[in-house]
Amino acid sequence: MDNPNLSLILPIVIVAVILIGGAYAVVSARTPRQQVHGTSSLREADVERLMRDASEEADRLLEEAKSRAKELILEAKEDSVLHKAEAERHARDRQAEMQKREQRMATREEHLERKVEQFEKRERTQVVKEQLAEQKSAEAEALRASQVRELERISNLTEEAARAELIARIEGSAREEATQRIREIEQQTKEEAARRARWIVAQAIQRCASDTSIELTQTSVSIPSEEMKGRIIGKEGRNIRALEAATGVDLIIDDTPETVILSSFDPIRREIARVSLLKLLSDGRIHPTRIEELVAKSKTEVEQQMKDDGERAAYEAGVPGLNVELVKLLGRLKFRSSYGQNQLQHSLEVSFLAGAMAAEVGADIAVCRRAGLLHDIGKALDHEIEGPHALIGAEFARKYAVPPRVVHAIQAHHFEVDPQTVEAFLVAAADAISASRPGARRETVDNYIKRLEALEGVASSFAGVDKAYALQAGREVRILVKPDQVNEDEAWALSRDIVKRIEETMDFPGQIKVTVIRETRVVDYAR
Repeated sequence: MDNPNLSLILPIVIVAVILIGGAYAVVSARTPRQQVHGTSSLREADVERLMRDASEEADRLLEEAKSRAKELILEAKEDSVLHKAEAERHARDRQAEMQKREQRMATREEHLERKVEQFEKRERTQVVKEQLAEQKSAEAEALRASQVRELERISNLTEEAARAELIARIEGSAREEATQRIREIEQQTKEEAARRARWIVAQAIQRCASDTSIELTQTSVSIPSEEMKGRIIGKEGRNIRALEAATGVDLIIDDTPETVILSSFDPIRREIARVSLLKLLSDGRIHPTRIEELVAKSKTEVEQQMKDDGERAAYEAGVPGLNVELVKLLGRLKFRSSYGQNQLQHSLEVSFLAGAMAAEVGADIAVCRRAGLLHDIGKALDHEIEGPHALIGAEFARKYAVPPRVVHAIQAHHFEVDPQTVEAFLVAAADAISASRPGARRETVDNYIKRLEALEGVASSFAGVDKAYALQAGREVRILVKPDQVNEDEAWALSRDIVKRIEETMDFPGQIKVTVIRETRVVDYAR
């Protein structure tokens, strides 16, 4: 086998030959020159010594070359043996790997063959099962047909008639069970909703537990003495006519001691007239020119007062960024009252309640507060524009760029529009809570009696009702039905119909509880 290390022998041999050749050339060149010139500077012994040294050096170099060549040959043989052993090892490893692969392939083939056998076995079993199932199905069908014929013979009914009768019975039973289940679900839902609602309302009212005084628009002005009545009337009634013309308010001066009555459907006019009259009484100079001056000044003061009251209410409710016109309308509510309840204070209360309930249920607090504050804004304009105050207020709020969700809550708080958002329901609930809480409103005895009579009349108008009683100041109506005409399920449906009729035909604050009682009494005597 060839080895590149053998190429090192050639340079050594060449160097030895060169040295021997050089020594021989020196001797050959110097000997003729000595013969020509006749000199004897170089001795024969020196030449022989040089030749011998050269020969020895060449022999040494040749021996070294041979020795080195032998070493290189041995190294080459060792390398060849190592390479051969490595190649044989690789060959053995590859053969072992091939054997492993062959074993794995054989194992896989055996596994696949077993799976194929299992699948074929399952297929054969499935075919057998299907055949058995078809056989059993045929037997069952034959048995059913024989049973049907036997039943028809016994009951004298055809299969269709028996099926119809069975379906009718099942439908009746299912309807009864469904009705009972619906009643149970509704009862559970009502109880849970009532519990949750009571908790939310209690939390909201507790957080909004502020003292609220019921303010009425003043329609009378106290005067220092009876003598002032003559000065207010003036010569031939000039002063009172000038005051009535400037304010648009009727002044009633009668026998009531030290009191002048102001009469007008517009509370703002009454307030301007009241302030003007107080200024006139304080100033003492009462004549038409002075009346016109003080009325104009009072009108400016009242308008500024309304703006200040509106800004104060918006600040207390935490509703920033209201349009100036909305703030003025809000301030006008201070001079409006409903059943003795001041409308501005009522709006603040609704805002607080709606915001508190929104925080409890996870609704938008800002929308509820804003809608609660503005929900009765239409009452500041309902003397000037025809229509329900909720729709009027919503239209003006939309005009002054109030967000749509707030506008919807305003127009839906009396259900002229169906509420579509959680915030709208919360504002309506807060409005009912504020209006129906004890002491918030008051009404005349006549109106109170008429409302109770109307409530009992609605309940008594249904067939099967024996007696109806309005209880708890009209917040509950208790109905006794005739047990021979109304069964349990019909009593349940009757309560829902009465509730629906009350909601459609009556206006009432808060809610009215309808209780239907069906009682059967059996009386007998032992003699």
